[in-house]
Amino acid sequence: MSWDWQVFLNDDGSGRTYLEWIIQAWGWTLSVAACAWVLSVSIGFVVGTLRTFTKYPLAVIVGNIWVEVFRNIPILVQVFLWYFVLPKIFTSMQQWSGFVLVVLALGFFTSSRIAEQVKAGINALPKGQGMAALAMGLTPLQSYRYVILPMALRIILPPLTSESMNLLKNSSVAFAVSIPELTMFAMQAQEETSRGIEIYLAVTMLYAVSAFAVNRLMAALERHLQIPGTSSGNSKGTNGPGANANNTNTLPSIGGGH
Repeated sequence: MSWDWQVFLNDDGSGRTYLEWIIQAWGWTLSVAACAWVLSVSIGFVVGTLRTFTKYPLAVIVGNIWVEVFRNIPILVQVFLWYFVLPKIFTSMQQWSGFVLVVLALGFFTSSRIAEQVKAGINALPKGQGMAALAMGLTPLQSYRYVILPMALRIILPPLTSESMNLLKNSSVAFAVSIPELTMFAMQAQEETSRGIEIYLAVTMLYAVSAFAVNRLMAALERHLQIPGTSSGNSKGTNGPGANANNTNTLPSIGGGH
């Protein structure tokens, strides 16, 4: 077996080299993953928080429906639904680019998983956290904004790191709707050059480097948010998500009193 890494210096027939092509494809992969991450984290925190509003059953129901719908449908099927089905039903979506539709599919799918983590992080907090916030005169919404959610974030950072890395890897499904990202590059370049080993090894390396970078960035954020004198990902006197089944829903309900 011979290696020919110079294949990346060859022209692909459009005036660019395969090296330039793979860098452009890498940019598409990172763009899809970054936009979907922002969307998924934003929605995930909102939906996860809604699921702890026990004083408002409708909010809990809406949050549960969101999680169950988007979590239980395979991501590739969701991409196809967004790209092929929904534009037929809602004709205005036919003007949306494939990039936007893929970001929505990935973002909504991942948001359902993050929402579950946010709910678990909130329920893992001792009851005294919320009670103390209310005793200080904060409204229930303010207690979530300034006390409960910041503490929950510290707890869920490790699983959120894994979810962020999974999102980056899941972005490979974008090839199915012709987004020119790394996986599509690998398939097309391998057919054109017949150098599948070199092509797929290079793509694998870029995915690994990207995932490692995400891991390091989240680890740095975890260290930055860590409370001095506590272990990583866990505040003093606080169990991790799901560590204590008896701790579920112990925080004062939103809109409730003491």
